[in-house]
Amino acid sequence: MIPEKHFLYPGALFASLKSAEITTILGSCVAVCLWDSALNIGGINHFMLPLWNGQGLASPRYGNIAIDRLIKKMITLGSNKIHLIAKVFGGGEVISTNISQFHIGQRNIMLAKEFLEEEKIPIISSSVGGKMGRKIVFHTTTGEVIQRFIPMQNMRVDEN
Repeated sequence: MIPEKHFLYPGALFASLKSAEITTILGSCVAVCLWDSALNIGGINHFMLPLWNGQGLASPRYGNIAIDRLIKKMITLGSNKIHLIAKVFGGGEVISTNISQFHIGQRNIMLAKEFLEEEKIPIISSSVGGKMGRKIVFHTTTGEVIQRFIPMQNMRVDEN
């Protein structure tokens, strides 16, 4: 069976019973890949910011919304949470700064780890942080993720 190929944009998620190959590009954003070891199905999200502040739309651009919706989507497809495993990617600091509020990558990584721990979904592998971006390709039927690092131009954000 030839997998469907999809590109996952920031603020989106994908999960399907069909075989799919999902590609996304990450800088400070984080992607959580969930795979059901019993059903051999998977899903992925791509979030930009850690927490929705309660104003405006509860969008999967925010980690707490994106991970929750991905878990619910997997359960809707027939998964049992006890069979889910996670892989986490991204969260690079692609903009150099000394201002801690701008360390979006680290905040996104922390949110993903804490949320998955609360949901009792084990993270079996991760590639997070650092100074480079990542291109990942997630295979939904095997749970395999192929990663390639992408050099990012270092930019400086000053307090002034």
